[in-house]
Order: sequence, then structure tokens, then C-alpha cells
Amino acid sequence: MSNIESIIKQEISLEDLKLKIINGYDITKEEALKLVDVPLENLCSSANALRKYFCSDIFDMCSIINAKSGKCSENCKFCAQSSHYDTNCEEYEILDKEKILEQGKSDFDKGVLRYSIVTSGRALYGKEIDEVYEALETLNKETDGYICASLGLLDEEGFSKMKKAGLRRVHNNLEASRNFFPQVCTTHTYDDKIKAIKAAQKAGMVVCSGGIMGMGETWEDRIDMAIELRELGIMSIPVNMLNPIASTPFENINPLTEDDMRRIVAIYRFINPRAFIRLAGGRGLMNDKGKSCFLSGANAAITGDMLTTAGISIETDKKMVEELGYKIQLTED
Repeated sequence: MSNIESIIKQEISLEDLKLKIINGYDITKEEALKLVDVPLENLCSSANALRKYFCSDIFDMCSIINAKSGKCSENCKFCAQSSHYDTNCEEYEILDKEKILEQGKSDFDKGVLRYSIVTSGRALYGKEIDEVYEALETLNKETDGYICASLGLLDEEGFSKMKKAGLRRVHNNLEASRNFFPQVCTTHTYDDKIKAIKAAQKAGMVVCSGGIMGMGETWEDRIDMAIELRELGIMSIPVNMLNPIASTPFENINPLTEDDMRRIVAIYRFINPRAFIRLAGGRGLMNDKGKSCFLSGANAAITGDMLTTAGISIETDKKMVEELGYKIQLTED
């Protein structure tokens, strides 16, 4: 038996661990590994109690726009937009600011709290920076919504410029643990990700960062990433479930089950009790569209269409989370 298997098989008291967390304790990797083996319903109930204690019944809802699609130089094995794979992904340059504004206004009118401009590619270059800058300026002048962006591996200077345009939150997923990341992408490194996140933070940005589950990683990998996010001070953590895309290297991986996702978000809640655990890509593959996860520690979602796959309508999501007793409300970062 390996050391990891031995750790998991040791008993753990969920109630004792929950009380320690409430009193300010950060659980260890060893304690988190033990949660992999505890009864699922007990784990989810305890995670939901932690969510209610630290975050009340506030629910954070955001939407995204695919503002630049395809032709990405990076070889992330899950992604339809990579130029390394023949996925027939739609390709276009930065959308007109009027189009970005139009969707933003529509989403805010429907009740979305945050709206994010997402661009494909390693980073923005040249005139792309100016085009996104103008779109951010326009959104901030024409709407009262909270604007976010996912702009790749920008440096501190680039993030600082975007902040002047009104950008307040940057999204940059770690995607996986340091150990597993080379199995996902080789055109940039895990340290490149960390560098970009810290550059955004130095520029005064709040950072949203998480990863994709179900790419072949182990439970230890998932827990390592959750602890890394805690150490980086991340308070918005997207949890994506791999949606296998034809013609990508991960096309034949079987999707995770709803119980897998429930356990993942519950353990992430134990590790990051104050964060907004955000169900993101792949949620549409779940029969209940994430409802059970919202009772297991998750308390945020990306709504509407994803980048290259269909999502769940804003109206449907609002109805579901309100029926669960949540209040859709913007919180201070």
C-alpha cells in the first residue's frame, strides 16, 4: 500500500474538522486526502454547512463572451481553439466593441452580476490590447455591471493598462496541479501561469482561477491545485468538468459523474472555505445541471453559453438557484 493510500484509509471526523475550519484552521493535504474516502452524503452536508457559515446564501453568477476565437498557438489538450488540432472551431479576431457591449447589456439586464471578455491565444499583442482596452472602457461607461476578462499570459504592464480601462477582475486558470500540468500543455508552463496571476495581483487586480477536472488527474492532483489556489489567495475558483472535444487529445476520456463533481466541490470547500466555488464549463453534461453541487459546497456559476460549447440559459439558472434558497448578489472583492 502506498503512503497516499494509507493516508486516505485513516478515519477522520468531519464534525471535528468542520469546527476547526470555522475557528480559522487551514486543513492540510493529508487531511484533505482523507476526505476522498468518507461517505459522500456526509461530506457534502458538511461542505454545505461550511458554505453557509462563511458565505451565507449569496450566489455569484457571471457570463462570458468569446471575444476572440480559435487560432491559438498553445497546445492545451482539452481545447477546441488550439491551432494544433483540427476541431473546425470558429475563428475570428477581436469582436467589435459594439458587439461586446450589446451582449454585456443583454446579460446584465437578465440578472448576470459579472460579464467577462475572453480572448483566445497565449496573450494579447499589439492592436489587440488597444481593441480590448476600448471595449472595456465602453462597457464601463455604458453599463453599471462588473467587468472581468480572461486575456492569457499578460505581464504586469498589460494588466495595469487594462485596469485603467476599468478592468477589476482577471481570470486565469491554473487548469491542473503542478505535477499534472505537463500532461495538459507543453507550449507554456505552470510557472508561466503563476507568473501571470501574480502580475495581475501586483497590478491591483482580483484574480479568478481554477481548473478542469476529469483529464486523467488523480485526487492528489486535484487537492494540490486547491491548496495552490489557497496559497495564491484566490477567492473565485471555477471548477470545470472536462467536456471531451472531438479531434483533441482528450476526446475519448469519459466524463466524470455527478457524484465525482459533488465530491470535488465539497473537498474544495473544505480547503477554501471562504471562496466562491464556481461551476463552469461542462456543467451542461450533468443531468441536474449542477443542482446537487450547489448543495455540496459550490455557490457560483458561469451561466449562458461557454466558449465553444452550449451552456445553460440565464433564466434557467436564476430559477434553479433561487429555488435552492440562494440570493443572487454581487459581493465586494
